[in-house]
Amino acid sequence: IADPVKFLTLISLEGDADLQFLLEGGDLLKVRSSSWKKTRYLKLEPDCKTIWHESKKTFKSKQTFSLDDISAVRQGRQSEGLRKYTEEQVENRCFSIIFKGRKKNLDLIASSEEEAKQWVTSLHKLISNMNNLSRQEKAEHWIFNCLRKADKNSDDKLSQKELKDFLRMINIDLDDEYAEILFQKCDKSKSGLLSGAEIEHFYDLLTHREEVDVIYGEYAKTAGYMSADNLVEFLMTEQRERATLADAHKLIEKYEVDEKAKEKKLLSKDGFLMYLHHPESLVLKPEHKEVYQDMSQPLNHYFISSSHNTYLLEDQLKGPSSTEAYVRALVKGCRCVELDCWDGSDGEPVIYHGHTLTSKILFKDAIKAIKDYAFKTSDYPVIISLENHCSVEQQKVMAHHMSSILGSDLVTAPLGDCMPTGFPSPEELKGKFVVKGKRLNKLEATFAPEKGYHAQNVEVFLQHFFLASAGNLCNLFTSTFSVQKTKKLKLAKELSDMVIYCKSVHFHGFEDAKQNLSFYEMSSFKEGKAVKLAEESANGYIHHNMDKLSRIYPAGLRTDSSNYNPVPLWNAGCQIVALNFQTPCAEMDVNQGRFVCNGKSGYILKPSFLRDGATEFDPITLTRGPWLQHKLLHVMIISAQQLPKVNKKKSSIVDPLVKVELLECQLIICSLFLGFNPSWNQSFQFEVYVPELALVRFVIEDYDSTSDNEFIAQYTLPFNSLQMGYRHVPLLNKNGDPLPAAGLFIHIIVLDAE
Repeated sequence: IADPVKFLTLISLEGDADLQFLLEGGDLLKVRSSSWKKTRYLKLEPDCKTIWHESKKTFKSKQTFSLDDISAVRQGRQSEGLRKYTEEQVENRCFSIIFKGRKKNLDLIASSEEEAKQWVTSLHKLISNMNNLSRQEKAEHWIFNCLRKADKNSDDKLSQKELKDFLRMINIDLDDEYAEILFQKCDKSKSGLLSGAEIEHFYDLLTHREEVDVIYGEYAKTAGYMSADNLVEFLMTEQRERATLADAHKLIEKYEVDEKAKEKKLLSKDGFLMYLHHPESLVLKPEHKEVYQDMSQPLNHYFISSSHNTYLLEDQLKGPSSTEAYVRALVKGCRCVELDCWDGSDGEPVIYHGHTLTSKILFKDAIKAIKDYAFKTSDYPVIISLENHCSVEQQKVMAHHMSSILGSDLVTAPLGDCMPTGFPSPEELKGKFVVKGKRLNKLEATFAPEKGYHAQNVEVFLQHFFLASAGNLCNLFTSTFSVQKTKKLKLAKELSDMVIYCKSVHFHGFEDAKQNLSFYEMSSFKEGKAVKLAEESANGYIHHNMDKLSRIYPAGLRTDSSNYNPVPLWNAGCQIVALNFQTPCAEMDVNQGRFVCNGKSGYILKPSFLRDGATEFDPITLTRGPWLQHKLLHVMIISAQQLPKVNKKKSSIVDPLVKVELLECQLIICSLFLGFNPSWNQSFQFEVYVPELALVRFVIEDYDSTSDNEFIAQYTLPFNSLQMGYRHVPLLNKNGDPLPAAGLFIHIIVLDAE
């Protein structure tokens, strides 16, 4: 494991020219502004996972970044910084390294077009090969890197002190006496140093999975191996899967690493571990990773992944606005983005959080970014939610930019030849952009061309005239005139005509909406108002959301861009529950968990009881009905693997606190304090009443008795997407990005409650 050649073989890059190019590195021009462009040397470290970059800062402690930190590598002037600070003639020499989280992009210019392509191609290849490693191989690489770091003098040997440093890096706290016993056991040469096979032996002792041995031993009934029959028994008994001998043979062929065992159709312990680590064997049902739901239902029958203040990278008082924020949200599967539009200089509308110190970006640049990245993760429609504060003239410019940039992908007329009576489906709107905003008139007016805008107002006025009493005529004249005047002053027809299926209107109660609003007229609710409706009139809210779309947004007092709990709003059938995607928090974890299924399409079909017009479902009172499917969820936490250090100090060791949360109609949490890597085998039990709405969240914190616990990792998924049996849970960091080697090992059983 300490041999880099073994790792290069593992990622299929031994002797590769692209890899050699990265290891040698080269000079690149780093761009920060129009006046700050400086030459910096970059190269790949021998661990093949870390990039070293030259820094001129005197006290710069960290001059490296991990390949795991990279979100994307983009060729050309595709970043905001390169477009702003470089000329078009260097387009082909530019490339950007985009990082996960809030780390700033690294904008670079190579000496030639060929060199830029070489950097991009080589990085893409290495990252792709790394991502294709199995979880077990990633774990081995993680330990390999820690071993290299512990080898301070780079002599490919470990002293006893270096061994202790290594153990701290991987969060194992051994007392000195036991560490010495382990060292002496591996030091066959009695040299006081571990090298070669001795380090491999030490690694084997360290990574031994006793809990897996026990499980394997129960079913390995054929000369110490699992036969195909034994494997079928395991799959049916423990994993609760329907399995045949043919299925078992396929698994042995796929996962067995010993060719002799494979020939005899036997599964060794190593092959069994490979099976347990494979993505199809993880806690999330593999069929739910693809689009598996009916996508032909009306748009309002789906929960839609939605962002608030999408343009912000940080808080909403002084944080930076960036087109990169739109890219990040869209790549995470967001399907409804918000644009706060204001008049800008030179006749160009800008986007920022009005009346604050947040920076500004051009409206057209945001639309270009949305166009470029809208369908990278999901093919299903993107809703462009306009918060419009612009003058009529700059609204015309907005309409022009959307029309010219989005082209035929922009929905500018109802699908079909007649006035629709309901929403089209996500399937019908695939690859399309739908504008949400204000509209001058009813959509029905587009199908009555003989009647102009003023003629329609006169007709409406006359209808009111004959219904109104004489005493109200004065008020009628005043209100009709003011409505017409307001519409004329505030909205450009070119922009109005782009609003087809999502016309913004004020909410005046469920009955008013039912009687007076068309299906495409929708309201936005501040979180406080929405939560009150969800608590006090849940069934009424559910019925409202069967006919209309509802958008929920965070309270204005959340100046730090914090978030609210989306679960009660989903339970009330609200579709567009908009959160601040830029803020890592538990609420965003839950949002990511809600939309992790269905191919990460950003659309989740609401349960039938949130779509059925006769439903009496109420998430508060939980009245009897088909939605009540009482289940018992048993979760055993067995062990954890490769938990990352939160506190980077050498002496700190992670003391894991594992929490299992059930988010249903109320939040239920069970906690368990655990030391590092013992055989925990601790169980939780939950009662689940509405499985179709329930989410399960696994949280790991670093326990601290004197202060708040520090977040380490989490994973959230829908209850109905759980696989039963022995499963590994992949873990995500605070930004929602995978921790390549880390995981929980658990056992799950779901039973019908009696």
